[in-house]
This record gives sequence, C-alpha cells and structure tokens, in this order.
Amino acid sequence: MFSFNTILLAASSQTSGAGGIGTWGMIIWIVLLIALMYFLMIRPQKKQQKKEKEMRESIQIGDDIITISGLYARIVAIKDDSFIVETGPDRTKLRIARSAVSQNLTVHE
Repeated sequence: MFSFNTILLAASSQTSGAGGIGTWGMIIWIVLLIALMYFLMIRPQKKQQKKEKEMRESIQIGDDIITISGLYARIVAIKDDSFIVETGPDRTKLRIARSAVSQNLTVHE
C-alpha cells in the first residue's frame, strides 16, 4: 500500500535533464490540491456563515425563533448584540446573544 510520502518521493525523483519537469509537476499538484480544498471546504462554509449572519440581522420584533439549545421563543426587544425573548405560557423573559439564534420560524414577505 502506497503512502502519500512514497508518492511524493517517486514524483520528485522523476526529474528529466531538461530542467526538472518533475518539480514543476509537484508544484502544480500542490496548487491543484489547495484549490480543490478551497472549493470543497472553505467556500461552502463561508457561504453558510454569510447566510446565517443575514438571517440573524433580519430578525424583527414578534418573530418566532429557535435557539441553538432548542429553546422556542418570541422576540420582544432587540438590542445591539442581543435579543430579549419570551418563552412559555407564563411569558418568561430572557436575554440571549444574537449568535445563539439557530432558526427564524417567521417568514417575511
């Protein structure tokens, strides 16, 4: 079974007398691997973070939300970096961080 180091060693030893084509081949492979990692891992994560940020910024008073911990609540006041929410039939008021909101259940037109 070949390991990644074996492949790198074999690729680096395949240089030609015309200026080291094997070295350029390795550089191209590394660049391609970094580009692939960017498009498969980093870019989708940044898109998801942007979507969540927009959702949290669009929350209005009266919206029904779910927090990250699974608490269902209704927004009653908005502060700079937090929300005042009320939960349950006794209307208990809690202050939660803006980043603690997982979903907005209210659909805006």
